[in-house]
Amino acid sequence: MMGQAGLDGSVPRAVERGSCRAAATPRAVHALRFADGAMLELGRRTVVMGVLNVDPDSFSDGGRLLKPADALDAARRMTADGAQIIDVGGQSTRPGSAPVDADLETRRVVPLIEAIKRELQVRVSVDTSKASVARRAFEAGADLLNDVSAAGDPAMLPLLVELRAPVVLMHMRGTPLTMQQDTRYGDLLADVVGFLSSRVDEALACGVAADRIVVDPGIGFGKSCEGNLAILNRIADLAAIDKPILIGASRKAFIGKVLDLPVDDRLHGSLAVAAFASAQGAHIIRAHDVGATVRVVRMIDAIRNS
Repeated sequence: MMGQAGLDGSVPRAVERGSCRAAATPRAVHALRFADGAMLELGRRTVVMGVLNVDPDSFSDGGRLLKPADALDAARRMTADGAQIIDVGGQSTRPGSAPVDADLETRRVVPLIEAIKRELQVRVSVDTSKASVARRAFEAGADLLNDVSAAGDPAMLPLLVELRAPVVLMHMRGTPLTMQQDTRYGDLLADVVGFLSSRVDEALACGVAADRIVVDPGIGFGKSCEGNLAILNRIADLAAIDKPILIGASRKAFIGKVLDLPVDDRLHGSLAVAAFASAQGAHIIRAHDVGATVRVVRMIDAIRNS
């Protein structure tokens, strides 16, 4: 292997001058404002959002955290491991999953959100597409809405305005029950950027503040394996929306397909995606394995900021 030396053993001029260096995709700095007025800076350091599912049908950890004590212990570990946000969900959104009743979803998430906010110094997001569940979650102390339907519930945007709550708007074609039935697109990235731009415009028009919106291209939601890889390879395209970018790819099926691994053996693939997404400009990484993900993105941040 020749490395950076020339055929005669000399060092190329570009390297000698220090002008030959790998550059990460530029990442805009944003501030996410919560209802209490506090701001979370996004851009200089990658934020890790821990996944805490309390439904029995989740594709990765379904049924493991149904006991309140177990779920709270998991939240403690995530916080200790460096999660700045914990994403609490009571409704599976795996491919083929059917919706659950709003009352059941509320009973699953509200007590846990209350317990987390009572004990831990961490921001909590609620992963729901139902405005009635979101309202109860915010009353329990939730700080952020993570909505896979991009505020598809007609009551959601007015609720966000009323409560001055921030939101993650995600791209998904169809619903979790139907989204993988057809994953063909004419131009996937154009569709994702166009959809998210229109939902951001709608939120702004409704009165949601500009510094309370995050976008998510929806890895695994109505996309093929190849489509997911294409989105990750072109995260920079999402910068045109001028909003913070969240990537949630942890343990997902496309990682299993690429590596031919079951869901409980996808840590390394998930970390590779987290590292690549952070280097490509993602602001928030949603992850099951918080400690390992935090270490990876801290290293990426150090390289980016050097």
